[in-house]
Amino acid sequence: QVEPVESGGGSVQVGGSLRLSCTGSSHYTMGWFRQAQGKDREFVASSSWRAGGTYYADSVKGRFSIFRDNARNTVYLQMDNLKPEDSAVYYCAASSFLNSDFETQYKFWGQGTQVTVSS
Repeated sequence: QVEPVESGGGSVQVGGSLRLSCTGSSHYTMGWFRQAQGKDREFVASSSWRAGGTYYADSVKGRFSIFRDNARNTVYLQMDNLKPEDSAVYYCAASSFLNSDFETQYKFWGQGTQVTVSS
C-alpha cells in the first residue's frame, strides 16, 4: 500500500514553470491527473514502475515532463510554458499496472495540490 502526498503547487504567470512532487513508491506506476473547476478529472502523465515507460496527455506533450527518483520514492511533474488552461487541482496516484492513463486503474490517490496559471 502507498499513500501519495503531493507538494509544489502554487500560482504562476502564463509561460512560467512549476515542479510538483509526490511521495509514492518505486514499486508502483505513478500518475498525475488534474481536475479543473467544473470539469472531470483527466489524465496528465504517468511513469511506469518499469524504467523508461512514460505516457503523456496530448495537451501537455512537449511542455510537461514526468520523472522519478526511486531512491527517494518520489515522482516529479515538471511543468513548463504553463497556460491558463493548466489551472487545476493536480492529483498524484499509484497503480499496480505496468503503465496506465486510465483513472480507474489507479488505486491510491493523494489529496491534490492547486495550480493556478494567470495571464
